[in-house]
Amino acid sequence: MPFTLSENARAVLLPAFDGTALSDSTLRFLDQGGVSILIGESRAEYVARRMNDARRSTETTETFQRITSEARKRSGLLLTAVDQEMGGICRLHDLVPQFPSHADLAATSPEVIEALTKTIASDAAAMGVNVFLSPVLDVVTGANAWLHGRTWSTDPAIIASLSAAYIRGAQRGGVAATGKHFPGFSMTTADPAIDAAALCLTDAADIEAGLLPFRAAIAAGVEMIMVGPAIVAALDDQKAALRSVKVVQKLKRELGFTGIVMADDLDSQATMRGDTVAQVAIDALNAGCDFLLLADIGSQLQDVSVAIISAANAGHISAEALSLSADKVRALAAKYATGTA
Repeated sequence: MPFTLSENARAVLLPAFDGTALSDSTLRFLDQGGVSILIGESRAEYVARRMNDARRSTETTETFQRITSEARKRSGLLLTAVDQEMGGICRLHDLVPQFPSHADLAATSPEVIEALTKTIASDAAAMGVNVFLSPVLDVVTGANAWLHGRTWSTDPAIIASLSAAYIRGAQRGGVAATGKHFPGFSMTTADPAIDAAALCLTDAADIEAGLLPFRAAIAAGVEMIMVGPAIVAALDDQKAALRSVKVVQKLKRELGFTGIVMADDLDSQATMRGDTVAQVAIDALNAGCDFLLLADIGSQLQDVSVAIISAANAGHISAEALSLSADKVRALAAKYATGTA
């Protein structure tokens, strides 16, 4: 049977939460067509780039197996995502092998990174985790409170080489990789998550130079690319990247990316800029995004799902395009369902 509009509206959403229990809203979401969850971190952990000691001492492999098993019973197919960055945020902390330190990463060979990431991914897949929201492909060359401590080189060629190795290793290990944050945020005026005025002032020439890691990721077969949350003034000075047709179509048409285009946090202040999360979701879908990340807070999951359904019924978004995006997400979940791609 074909999927319903309601099921498609939920299949394109990725709900994020920082605990290890499924909320009632997420359970309903999975029952009604959702096929993904993001096991995230708290704001304090995000800022510290480190999981807190209490979490590290209490979470086990079984913790992740329990939550992923419960979610899969509800949804059938399931994408379970975590941040597992080289030199940045590692949600799986000590439960998997560690990447080299910041000081050593840039000098590590691609072969070592690929083999290590394959091992990490295999361990993650055994827990039920099958998506890494990584690698970070931004070439940070200026002030950037958002990405500070999450990158380890300013050389696009090195970032490209090691990130491609990460992608090959992760996907060989049964975990889909996600390159982020298109089109590259080399500097930001503030943290987009908390400052509505944050934007990227990188000029057009530097943006082009910073596309090398994205091109390498695509050549390596990366399954998803995440579009960033703030305005990139050189490309579109009116809309945040993930809401911008110009930015998303640059990824698809100029770089030739045919995989899943993910929108970063819909509720980042620099993304919303006074609009509702529902309006951001509609804009992101119309811009060409397939998969939308949003926090599981309050009634937000249900509200955004209903808004997408209403927009499709009213012709404000394409129901056909929504169906195609939902099918891409479900196909990825099927591809990585057994822990091997």
